[in-house]
Amino acid sequence: MTRFRLLAACVMALFLPMAALANPALDAVISDNLGQIEKPSRRSVQPLVEQIAATGPEGLALLRAWSDRRLGLTAEGRAVIVDGSSVLDAVTGQPVFGVEPRMLRPNSGVRGVIDSAMVAGALNDPDARRRSAALDALARGGTPEQLAALRAALDDPDPVLVARKARLERLLTIQLDKDTQARVAAIRDMAGDVSLDFRAALNPLLAMQRVVSAGQPQGNVARELEVGSDALPRDAALALLVDAGVLQPRLTSAEQRGALAANLRNGQVGGIPVEQLSDPAARDRAYDALEAAGAVPPAATEAEAEAALAAHRFFDLYAEPSPEVTDAARAAQIRAQLRLGAMTGIDLGLDALSLASIYFLAAIGLAVTFGVMRVINMAHGEFIMMGAYTGYTVQTLIADRTLSLVVALPLAFAVTFAAGVVLYRLVIRHLAHRPLETLLATFGVSIALQQLAKNIFGTQARPLTAPAWLEGSVTVNDVISISSIRVAIFVLALLFLGLFLFIMKRTRLGLEVRAVTQNPGMAASMGINPDRIAMMTFGLGSGIAGIAGVAIGLFAQVTSELGQGYIVQSFMTVVVGGVGNIWGTLAGATLIGGLSKVIESLNPGNTLAAQTFMILFIIIFIQFRPRGIIPQRGRAAEA
Repeated sequence: MTRFRLLAACVMALFLPMAALANPALDAVISDNLGQIEKPSRRSVQPLVEQIAATGPEGLALLRAWSDRRLGLTAEGRAVIVDGSSVLDAVTGQPVFGVEPRMLRPNSGVRGVIDSAMVAGALNDPDARRRSAALDALARGGTPEQLAALRAALDDPDPVLVARKARLERLLTIQLDKDTQARVAAIRDMAGDVSLDFRAALNPLLAMQRVVSAGQPQGNVARELEVGSDALPRDAALALLVDAGVLQPRLTSAEQRGALAANLRNGQVGGIPVEQLSDPAARDRAYDALEAAGAVPPAATEAEAEAALAAHRFFDLYAEPSPEVTDAARAAQIRAQLRLGAMTGIDLGLDALSLASIYFLAAIGLAVTFGVMRVINMAHGEFIMMGAYTGYTVQTLIADRTLSLVVALPLAFAVTFAAGVVLYRLVIRHLAHRPLETLLATFGVSIALQQLAKNIFGTQARPLTAPAWLEGSVTVNDVISISSIRVAIFVLALLFLGLFLFIMKRTRLGLEVRAVTQNPGMAASMGINPDRIAMMTFGLGSGIAGIAGVAIGLFAQVTSELGQGYIVQSFMTVVVGGVGNIWGTLAGATLIGGLSKVIESLNPGNTLAAQTFMILFIIIFIQFRPRGIIPQRGRAAEA
């Protein structure tokens, strides 16, 4: 093996001059600047780095290795790149054997210069990933030289990168270009854009500093301030005068009285008789006399403060010197804020729609049992909890998240349907037309189910993980975004709305349910078993609650108290929408979801206040529309 390496080294030594011709420009730059490469200085290395970058892919590879501290020099002065166990000639890219290079360790300043040059060179790299990484680096901060390099590399085979380059060129033009008209044109091109990067580019242009001047100041004046206005209180104006060195620090009344009392001599202070010191002007004269004598520290009296205020003007100056740029930036910012407000409203509406779909999904089962059967089921929230725990159990048995979700949805329906049928047979049917006893009995069942869940699953929250395709979000821009899980719940709510309408309008079960709801006695005389229909209806409502539990568990922690967070909202949704009307339930969910989001946006840090205002609204609403938004019509409404 040793002989082979020696032979290879001899062959490389013979052919190295020919191989070096692969990039003679890079070889010449290295030879002419060997000392600078070995001991670089941040202040002087930039021209060398630019020369190396201009030599092509081999030069960029050398810079990359230099920045990563993988560049070394052999005893003969050849630059080599160390990549793991292999050593490559930096000029030819050929393997080098039998050498122990001395590794170069550039400091952070030199590495920053190298990285900046590499970004400019990487914009035309054949590898799309490197071009994308270069754009990421430019987005974090660029230089005028890099802006020029970006403009020269706007063409790209990848249409996505073409759009990114064009946008980044506009942003860097706003920040770095020395041509005022070019900057104004770039601002106007992007006016109305609400993205964070554009708003961040505008903010420095509109940054202001407050100055004091005896006349009109030099610079880009944003506005002149009036002393005593909300923008410039009198104390703030005096503080500016003190900071500018125009006025001595203010003297408070207490400090003045203390200084005068300490310098009382023979019934006088600073030549002013004591009996005259009740006059503020006399006190000021006494203090001035003491100040002139060096008896007290210099300080501004009230008269001096008033004189300084009268002799000076106060301005806000833009940090950006060009008025044309600030005018364009201010107009663009106003337009962006208007559009941002509209998009914030749209985003709030999407959040409200998402919350409404969750409330609707949680309440649709209650609308069946409470609205159709007039049964106040306080255990409805526990059916939601049972569905969530069913989904968690299935997920522990089936590793595939998508398959487990597909299995969990019908299984949760079956489990809670069966639980609803059992609850009806054992409790509800025996308490028919006794709402108070039904409420108390189902409340006791809810407590028992919560304790049973704690005994089986423990008190610790259990995760119900969504599939990978539901983990992201649907993003329109930096403002409008909604999670994929909430979109899926919205779609699921629409599916259940359609399924419920189909069952109630197009199936025999729905016909029988409507018949029993309208007139149980007449339905029984027609051969319909009201008790069986009531049992099936209660089971259907419970089963839908179980499916709602799986959906809710995807974004909420699964605990034994999960259903308690939705039982109140579910009842409010059914009552506000209209008892026994599925369209009323949908309207109630939309109203409550939208109002909840509006209240939260007005007072985001106080959830309890939002809930309180919501309950107050429901109480007031019921006073005016006791039968809900869409009340039930016909005999069922009179039952």
